[in-house]
Amino acid sequence: MHRLPDATPILRAYASLRLRRLAAEDPVERQRTQLLRMLRHAAETRVGRAHGFERVRDVADYQRAVPLRGYETMWRDFWQPAFPDLSDVGWPGRVPFLAASSGTSTGSTKYLPITPAMVRSNRHAALDVLTHHLANHAGSHVLGGRNFVLGGTTDLKQEAPGVRSGDLSGIAAVRVPAYARAWYFPPPRLALIPDWETKIDRLAPASLGADIRTITGTPSWLLLFFERLAALRPDLPRRLAAFYPRLELLVHGGVSFAPYRDAFAAWLGDARVDLREVYPASEGFCAVADGAPDAGLRLILDHGIFYEFVPTETLDAAAPVRHWIADAETGTEYALIVSTCAGLWSYVVGDTVRLVSRTPPRLRVTGRTSYWLSAYGEHLTGEEIEQGVLAAADSLGAAVADYAVGPEPAEGGRGRHVFVIELRAPAPPDAPARMAAVTDRTLAGLNDDYRAHRDGGQMDVPRIVLAPPGSFAAWMRARGRLGGQNKVPRVIADPGLLRSLLESAQA
Repeated sequence: MHRLPDATPILRAYASLRLRRLAAEDPVERQRTQLLRMLRHAAETRVGRAHGFERVRDVADYQRAVPLRGYETMWRDFWQPAFPDLSDVGWPGRVPFLAASSGTSTGSTKYLPITPAMVRSNRHAALDVLTHHLANHAGSHVLGGRNFVLGGTTDLKQEAPGVRSGDLSGIAAVRVPAYARAWYFPPPRLALIPDWETKIDRLAPASLGADIRTITGTPSWLLLFFERLAALRPDLPRRLAAFYPRLELLVHGGVSFAPYRDAFAAWLGDARVDLREVYPASEGFCAVADGAPDAGLRLILDHGIFYEFVPTETLDAAAPVRHWIADAETGTEYALIVSTCAGLWSYVVGDTVRLVSRTPPRLRVTGRTSYWLSAYGEHLTGEEIEQGVLAAADSLGAAVADYAVGPEPAEGGRGRHVFVIELRAPAPPDAPARMAAVTDRTLAGLNDDYRAHRDGGQMDVPRIVLAPPGSFAAWMRARGRLGGQNKVPRVIADPGLLRSLLESAQA
């Protein structure tokens, strides 16, 4: 095994300076300055001229000048006419990369611009992850070995001269600076492999020959990769320390960690591995856990992203209520809005968040705006749905591998929800009925609208379909969505997509 020089002392010097700057940071002034600087830089772009960026003097001016836009509206108004060359549309200069992001509710693909400034922003955020790790683990040697990113392929698609598209993690791997490549895993020849299963078949043995200090990925795909390691070395205990004895940091994000917490605890055992959550949206790397796992994720305020917070109940109003760091409150469910150095302006990310502190600003990601399930007026949030599923699994003493839910008609004209749930262990024959009762009771306790619709007879008890092991992975494979940053949709409104999942689960 080739030994790398330990670059942790260099990182520690950087982290010390960064932590001092963060301790002195004024969140309101930092965000105001960030926005005005971005507006000046983008004033001559197509978006900037359309909204008079040169006349904007403060946040209130900006919010009056620039309406909220989701992907479809941004695509129609600005991106589609120029696609795939988005140069000078929302940010000055060439846009060399487009992050292909699969819609988690519809399965359709979105293309989001990745500018050189956004590449630097994401790199800045990644350094913050390591900075907070060092702050909480004084004896770290995190850069004494390899940093393993379990992501998408670097085999990017050529969309136009100088413009390539692909998975955001693949784009990040392509842009790893030359000075940092020695500490990065996988090597280019493996990162290039496009087929996910072939890739992890190659990555598993190769990683065992590397000195892995950190591993980063989406929880569901990380667990599948760990199973591949176990199949490769059945002689070793099912503990990460057996495969990577110097592992000290596991970075996860992209989906709620709650359904996977017990499975990761089993893999980690009593090893002292730092679990650090991040919020790396395709639109920008927004936040990172800077303390205990339950303390929330600290917003990164100085790397080319301006944040707004819209109460979810006003998001679709003619005049949505728009807050920012200066006046957003803790405890309120907000839709997150970003303006970024990739040329997104007042862009509706599609995530719902709740601030848990204001100084410094920390949040929790609570779901997706598209994860509201209200086919019959029940107004269930993604967080409530997750609690219902986990309560049902807990009633069996089981752990959830994956799940999704959608509406379907029941007898007598009533509505109901069908939950497709994959457990990590076999369940007794009466499990679906028992889980349906617990899910129903939990949701009724959490949500007044759901309870009213159940009591009033408009909705029937949920239907639970238990999917065999591997069903969700097989379904994602069939859709071409296996691995990388692809996520299993939790709420499926599209009847065809829901039908395909049910067919896969019941095959």
